[in-house]
This record gives sequence, C-alpha cells and structure tokens, in this order.
Amino acid sequence: MSKRKGIRIVAGLWLGFVMSSSVSAESDVAWHGFVSQGVMQASKSNFVNDSGDVSFKLTEVGLNLSYQISPTLRLASQAVYLNGGNRYPEGVRLDYLFLDWNLYSAENWQVNLNVGRFKNYHWLYSSTRDIPHTRPSIILPQSLYYDAFRDFAKGNDGAALLVQGDGTLGSWELNWSYGDTPIERALTKTLLGDAAGGRLEQIFDHQLSFYFQPRDSFSQFGVAFVNSDFEYLKSEQDAFVDGRANTRRIIVNYKYSAEFWDFSTEAIHENVNYQNMLFPGYQQELYSQGVYFQGRWFATSNLTLLARLDLFDMNKNGRGGEWLELQSNGQIPHYFGYSDTLTLGTTYRLADNWSLQAEVHRIKGTGRLSPAVLPDTEINDSEYWNMWAVQLMYWF
Repeated sequence: MSKRKGIRIVAGLWLGFVMSSSVSAESDVAWHGFVSQGVMQASKSNFVNDSGDVSFKLTEVGLNLSYQISPTLRLASQAVYLNGGNRYPEGVRLDYLFLDWNLYSAENWQVNLNVGRFKNYHWLYSSTRDIPHTRPSIILPQSLYYDAFRDFAKGNDGAALLVQGDGTLGSWELNWSYGDTPIERALTKTLLGDAAGGRLEQIFDHQLSFYFQPRDSFSQFGVAFVNSDFEYLKSEQDAFVDGRANTRRIIVNYKYSAEFWDFSTEAIHENVNYQNMLFPGYQQELYSQGVYFQGRWFATSNLTLLARLDLFDMNKNGRGGEWLELQSNGQIPHYFGYSDTLTLGTTYRLADNWSLQAEVHRIKGTGRLSPAVLPDTEINDSEYWNMWAVQLMYWF
C-alpha cells in the first residue's frame, strides 16, 4: 500500500472518529483545541519568507480528541492547520492517530503500547511542540528542534512502547518506538530545495529513551538514541540522483523545576552519512553537535520570562565552517556551517485560556535555515541576523 493511500485511510479514520464521538457517551470522549495567530520577522534570511519583511504566517489551529473505548484501550488523535512560512509546508496535518493500550498496570509501574501514528515522547519538548501554549517559546531551539524536521520528528506510523515506574530511588520512564513518516512533495522541497524533483522517503525511524527523577528531587535526567534511514528516488528531470542518508543521534538532557524558576538543557551528538543523492559516487559523513541552555523565571502567576542560548555546529571537526567553502569552491560561505542563537522572551497569561507570547532572537550563522542540503546563499547572505515574533494563543 502506498504511503499516500495510507494517509487517506488514516485521515478517513480520524474523520470517522470525530463523527462517532458526537454520539458516544460524554464521559468517554474528551476533546480540546487551540487557535493561535502571530506576527514575526526574520531580517536578512529566508527563515520566514524570502523578503525578510514582517509576516503574519504564524498560524496554528488544532483539534485533539480522546475516546476511551474500554478501561484499558483509548483512541487519541489530533489534526492541525499550520502556516509557518518557509519553516515548514503550509496545510492540514494529521499529527497523530493511535490506539493506546494499557498492557499492564500496578501500583508502582505501568506499560502502554501505542499503535498507529504515535507521538514522539523521547525528547524534552517533542510531545508538546505541536501545541502553542505548552511550548516554552514560539520558536524552539533549532539545534535539536529544527523546524524543517517538524513533521517527521513529532512521531511516526508504527508502534511505541511506554513503561513508567516508581521505585525507592525515584521515578523513571523507558520509551521505545519504531516506524516511519510519509514525506510529502512540499516537505521534500523544504529540505532539499526547488531543484529536487524526486521523492524523499523515510525508510525507518528507531528511537529509545530513558528518564529518571530521583526521589524528593527537583532534577530530571534523560538520554535518547535515534537511528533513522532516508532514501531519495530521483525523477526524470532532476538535479539530484538516487541516494540514501542515515542519521544517528545521541541526546542527553537535564531539567530542574523549582517553584519560581526552571532550567533545562539538551545536548545532541549526531552522525549523518550521505550516499550519492547530489551526484553518483558522492559520499559525506558529518558529526554535528548542538546544545542549548534555557532558564525561565515565573515572575508572577501570569508572567514568565525566558532566556536561552542555543549553539549548533554542523561539523564538530570544522566548527568555523571553512570546510564548506573548501568543498563548494567558495560557493557556500563558512557561516552555513553553524547557528548560534541568543533568545529573550516573555509569556503573559491574559485570562484562563488566553496567553500572549513575545520573543527576540539574535543569530550568528545560517546552519539551521532551509533548504538543509543545498542552502540558499543568495538570500541568506549575512552571517548575523535578527528575528522577533509575537503570538496570541487561545485554547479550550
């Protein structure tokens, strides 16, 4: 069965679920949603648009539902409409639709199996990045939460196993998942550029993570492992050739949650291997590294202030990016080899279900702009650039 046909089937199941939920018992069905609209500008870059002008392409609308089929079986789904400019393709998405089966439940631990289009629970913000008012900022740290990867980083079509326990030393979580994500034509162009006429497919995505919170502690420690394969199938008129890419990630994280402030950090070490794709015989192996440090101060019950430093190097063996200029014969500037960002932001709770979020970013480097493989050097001709965003959020 083709992936496009699979998407239509999944979408049909979601619509059927929405219709059936209206006649189900109220106690078995829970539904929520959100609407957010913002304005943003990223000067001297194509992060939002090609002109660098003020843009209202900061729209997120979503509806999520949960249907308790039985005491041990639940159906969960979420559909969204997104418009983020050049960050990812505009349109409607079925973010997740899965059966959540409670395989075992005891006083101190439980085991759940998710089957379908499941959510990614492996990173600190991977399971909440799709809901505006649950994110710490409008734009997440791009070293790990690269917006161009949003659609296949949020989850996969397959199976996930979630195990939670509570022992004498503290509480822990073990998460495992295996699956793949359909990649639409628009997303292929976002990742590879307009010259890509073929299809990019994710062959598999295999992840494992472990979290531990010591008893009577404000600290949480975590580690995640990712192994994912991609394949490119060229078209008759194409600047690319058939090829493959593999990415392996190790992510370690830490979070400290106090009464009036919190601190979180995630560090990533990634090995990316390209075979062919750009031309026959092409092979490149890169070891990328990134880390962010984020602090929030809950000044009042309604006001939160945020500061974050996000660092990313595409090649740890050439952090200054000179290798890019050498390989491209000077066509790609060195500053496409890294991306360092300082972010200051605030969130104000206007009412029970209303929030206003605002932030400014100062960026050095263009290593996290799209396209990712063949960068746009004409528009992104500045090493230093600025970005700001304001977003109004409502949820129910």
